[in-house]
Amino acid sequence: MLSLRHVVAVITGSSRGAGRGIALALGDAGATVYVTGRTSRAGMRPVDGAPGTIEDVAAEVTARGGQGIPVQVDLTDPAQVWGLFERVARVHGRVDVLANAVWGGNEVVELEGWGRPFWQQALEEEWRRTMEAGVYAYLLASREAARRMVDQRGGLIVHLTDGLTADGSRPYGGQIFWDLAHLCVDRMAVAMAHELRDYRVAVLALMPGFVRTERVLMHMVSEEVKRAFRFDLSETPEYVGRAVAALAADPHVMRRTGTVAFVADLALEYGFTDVDGRVIPRFDPSR
Repeated sequence: MLSLRHVVAVITGSSRGAGRGIALALGDAGATVYVTGRTSRAGMRPVDGAPGTIEDVAAEVTARGGQGIPVQVDLTDPAQVWGLFERVARVHGRVDVLANAVWGGNEVVELEGWGRPFWQQALEEEWRRTMEAGVYAYLLASREAARRMVDQRGGLIVHLTDGLTADGSRPYGGQIFWDLAHLCVDRMAVAMAHELRDYRVAVLALMPGFVRTERVLMHMVSEEVKRAFRFDLSETPEYVGRAVAALAADPHVMRRTGTVAFVADLALEYGFTDVDGRVIPRFDPSR
């Protein structure tokens, strides 16, 4: 089993979804994990009622053998993000892993705008949800992590992405803001990797398959819907989490910097499985 007991990690957007899966997998390996996001037990809940809080996930991380530390933070606020990383540096003297999984576009039912042309959409609202609460949040956290990682001459930054098909292409998905945001995420990995390479900081984008997040489960209301979305090919959030844990443990992870990696490919290379023991291939709904 992987041991990451020396690793200090910050996971953005980890009260639920892929971020939660990453936090739990790092907890399994013994890491210290800062679970960050807006949803707290004492605060407001998401408008769609999706379950999960930073405190819940942090407690799960600790129960699995790591150290879970919940921090409520608006990841689009530069001052709050700076404060988060200052706290990590003050307590631990380093940050080894940043995994960006925050995404504001999930707080409403995105399918309502799918297929609607851009000139018929609420541009300002859609921009804030995807570019500010997604891409900009990734950029803010990465800036603060990079500042510390440059000083310590090492680290790993992982950006969760979406929209790539099983053959590695990126066809237009039907929603311009969602499409732009994930293309930006991929390009950020390339640009950041270029600028951080000399400091031994690896940066890559990570593409999961069809992830069984809390929100996905909320919408899988019948067997008919599950068949339509190919729920049988889905994976748990901990599958992507195990990919991040494997990357964090890899002493040669710099060879991947600047790339977009598929979780399915990393499972084959590193030898991990999903929680049910399956090795799940790249998501291909045409199968």
